[in-house]
Amino acid sequence: MLESKSLAVLSEALSNLEHGFDDLPRFDVDTDLDSLREVMLLVAEKMKDNYPYFHPLYAGQMLKPPHPIARLAYMLAVWINPNNHALDGGRASSEMEKEAVAQIAAMFGWDLFLGHLSSGGTMANLEALWVAGKLCPGKTILASDQAHYTHSRISEVLGLSFSSVACDHSGRMDINALEDVIKKGKVGTVVATLGTTGSGAIDPLVEILVLKEKYGFRVHVDSAYGGYFTLADNLNEKGRRAFDAVSQVDSIVVDPHKHGLQPYGCGCVLFKDPNVGRLYKHDSPYTYFSSAELHLGEISLECSRAGASAVALWATQKLLPMNKGGEFALSLGKSRNAALDLFGRLKSDDRFKVIMEPDLDIVIWAMKAESCSKISELSQKMFDVAAEKNLHLALFSVQTDFLDDSWGDITVDSDSITCMRSCLMKPEHEEWMDEIWMLIDKITNEIC
Repeated sequence: MLESKSLAVLSEALSNLEHGFDDLPRFDVDTDLDSLREVMLLVAEKMKDNYPYFHPLYAGQMLKPPHPIARLAYMLAVWINPNNHALDGGRASSEMEKEAVAQIAAMFGWDLFLGHLSSGGTMANLEALWVAGKLCPGKTILASDQAHYTHSRISEVLGLSFSSVACDHSGRMDINALEDVIKKGKVGTVVATLGTTGSGAIDPLVEILVLKEKYGFRVHVDSAYGGYFTLADNLNEKGRRAFDAVSQVDSIVVDPHKHGLQPYGCGCVLFKDPNVGRLYKHDSPYTYFSSAELHLGEISLECSRAGASAVALWATQKLLPMNKGGEFALSLGKSRNAALDLFGRLKSDDRFKVIMEPDLDIVIWAMKAESCSKISELSQKMFDVAAEKNLHLALFSVQTDFLDDSWGDITVDSDSITCMRSCLMKPEHEEWMDEIWMLIDKITNEIC
């Protein structure tokens, strides 16, 4: 199950890379293979203590295996170990980062922009909010109460005012609640989440942009999870409208290490106005002298960054271009099909309740019972028994005031309810849904 045939390609590529340095005097590094083997086998033993994130029967958290080309390119680059802070630390990988980031920007309809890779979505969002704070000093950052907690925490770190906005029963930012907050004044930036971490819900970006024109604030799109779905051809109407409007926002974050098939950590931040680069201006007495060209370290808050991440991303996008209708885009559609399939089965089965129809590929559901506390108890049992049968799900806590009228026949005896959460990120989930449903059905009957 753990693909290894491609290691032969890595060996061939490594030999090719080595020939690029044939003009250097020979330099050998002694390697104690026996000791190395002993430790590596110990590492393999340690790593067995993991959930099978790579397998279709893992349908829990947001964990998607890197594509083989990403693994190979990353490993190959590690032999050089480039640092994409300055060009003298990674000439080739810096150019590859610029090309790869430009392709991501083009996916959102931008050809003029400023952007770079980061160690992940948290750092990418930090940079976006840092720029927002610089451009709108003293003003508040707004995000929905279903947005990632990192926005409130980052705002605190940056010394920025932050406030959350209520969501509707679909997990999307309530546009009326948003306008009520904006009317009070001093709002500098609204964060629109296109694919919330909890449920994959898509905020109403079109309506948010209408308010932007009326009140004048910045819009930052956090699409760390959902960004690549702009290529999918099977979004619902609200989702399609939101993604089609992304080109009108001020900044975007997307994580290639989620749906972009990359190893951790690889995030990306983009700014529509390249002039925000002036905010990064700083002096360094020991870097930036190898070229008159712009160094990535001059437009990033991070210093040392793994050039291997850029190499892996570049290689993946070379093999799987981000074109609508292409292989990469179709794989996203399969993940969404799997979520819609599971949602349909759950909705038509009286034993289950679903929280909301999925916007992307995440389904929130629970076994039906007479009270919220009982549902929470059954969810924990489902989680435990499923894991014993190698079906790995996740748990998700929902505030009971988030539930719609369809839950009216259930006694609300707690402030929150624990549900099941299924992230169907792998395209293979579409083909495995019969197997997954068979296990869900069997486990439910056992628990009942």
